[in-house]
Amino acid sequence: MGYSMVITACRDKEEARTIARMLLEKKLAACIQIQETESHYRWQGKTESSGEALVFIKTRSELYGEVERAITEVHSYQVPEIIKVPVENGLLSYLNWIDEVTK
Repeated sequence: MGYSMVITACRDKEEARTIARMLLEKKLAACIQIQETESHYRWQGKTESSGEALVFIKTRSELYGEVERAITEVHSYQVPEIIKVPVENGLLSYLNWIDEVTK
């Protein structure tokens, strides 16, 4: 069984919390961390800067499609950042816990 961390950036902590609660309720994630950050990016031909909330979602790799769909259903961005990062190794008891609490 494979594991992943899915990363998304939200407009603020409230949107990030909404996404976190939804993913946990649907058992699509085991653990979600939210961290405020400052982002600098190109959008529609301009250089932009804004405060955002980064969301780090720990899940099983096979759930990625459902995680992506769930995020895009509620995300406020036209093109949200949703990136899957494979987990190569981890503490076995932690990985077993992910299996236990996700569907």
